[in-house]
Amino acid sequence: MQPMALASALRFRRKKTPVEIGWAEIVDLPELGILGIPAKIDTGARSSSIYGTHIRVIERGGEEFLRFRLRTAPRHFHMVEAPLIEQRHVTSSNGRKEHRYVIRTTLKIGRKKKRTDITISNRRSMTFPMLVGRRALRNSFIVNVARKYVLGHPA
Repeated sequence: MQPMALASALRFRRKKTPVEIGWAEIVDLPELGILGIPAKIDTGARSSSIYGTHIRVIERGGEEFLRFRLRTAPRHFHMVEAPLIEQRHVTSSNGRKEHRYVIRTTLKIGRKKKRTDITISNRRSMTFPMLVGRRALRNSFIVNVARKYVLGHPA
């Protein structure tokens, strides 16, 4: 086999097959110590968001961190801290622009882990405490909208 053909074949073999997931899955945020979050998988949303309240920007060691109360299920709250990446305006599902804080952390869906940005928002009126958007799904997942909890059911 010619060197160029061999390099092309190796590149082809290294490409990972996307994992099939449903429109709802259980996800983890291991860096924050949060496991088993019910999440809606939404390819119509560009970014991911999670239900956070009591948000405070704090400074530690010259860096800004976000401290907030994260809701993972009804009556289940966790106080977490994460480095603050930025603040941005996001167009919400109702069409209104919202000012949101952004953290970057590892998102685990099934066996796959990805670093991704997550906005903090008040999702009180939403069924799922977390929404996983298409940026977090890109090149790793295929969403089967006819199924949910393909990778495992909630505990």
